[in-house]
Amino acid sequence: MRTVTIADVAKHAGVAVSTVSYVLSGKRAISATTRRRVLDSVRALGYHPNAGARALASKRANVIALVLPLRSGMNLPVLMQFATSVVTTARQYDHDVLLMTADEGPDGLRRVAASALVDGLLLMDVEIHDTRVPLLRELVEPSVLIGFPADPSGLTCVDLDFARAGALCAEHLADLGHRQVALLGAPHVVYERGTGFAERTLAGFVEAARRHGAEAWARPCEESFDEVHATVKVLLDEHPDLSGLVVHNEAAVGHVLAALRMLGRRVPGDMSVVAICPDDVAERTSPALTSVLIPAEDVGRQAVRLLMAKLDGQAVPESTLLEPRLTVRDSTA
Repeated sequence: MRTVTIADVAKHAGVAVSTVSYVLSGKRAISATTRRRVLDSVRALGYHPNAGARALASKRANVIALVLPLRSGMNLPVLMQFATSVVTTARQYDHDVLLMTADEGPDGLRRVAASALVDGLLLMDVEIHDTRVPLLRELVEPSVLIGFPADPSGLTCVDLDFARAGALCAEHLADLGHRQVALLGAPHVVYERGTGFAERTLAGFVEAARRHGAEAWARPCEESFDEVHATVKVLLDEHPDLSGLVVHNEAAVGHVLAALRMLGRRVPGDMSVVAICPDDVAERTSPALTSVLIPAEDVGRQAVRLLMAKLDGQAVPESTLLEPRLTVRDSTA
């Protein structure tokens, strides 16, 4: 079978070869009608431009790196929601995604930047004192962080407002009349690393609970049933009047509900439970959980859009915080 060429695409679309090149490289503005006609011809003919030639012509690799170190205590299904959103959004900008899962710190960033394999970088699992941050301020390649370090100056960061998410949960329970509430947070190792989203959720929860006149406690929460059961039991033994619980560990949500049943606590009759998690996690439990959504798709989409804008030389805001929303279901009363 003969290889389809750029000339074939131009003939099929009824445009010049240079117009096809401009549409594929993005080097010049092309009208929406012409662009659509060219892309329709590309799809109809099954044309695959040579990546090396395209990169030389545009001085771009048309690849972005998603730096997602797979560390202990991370919930893989939720992380994959973020990654899927990044990949699908990047394709809308004619970019592929290089997924970097090794925990290499600054060395990994230096290596991929020096290779000229990528046009820009997206970073996840951002810590309060993240060792990668100083290097990001020096790199020529633009970057966007999904998360916030302690000092975000000179960076571009996007995330759910986790401090507000924690506060929303506490406020909801306080408004229902609960005066002793607790947070079952991320696994202990996540707090040991100083991971930003976990620290901010905890701070927002405790501050809002106390502002509303409620006593608040917090415990790290592991992912196995035995560990969750032990944590919940200790919490109830120490605070027998505890009546409101917030769970910020997607992998532990089902275990928490099962542990409460085994310990003789009805939800929501004896214990109101709120989760910070994706909607599909909250909706498939029994009872369905009142929850604050983790908007992985929206955050991933926003991160890619910000990175693409930076690649095009556009000014972007340093900080983008998505407002959390709480959906009331059957687990709070």
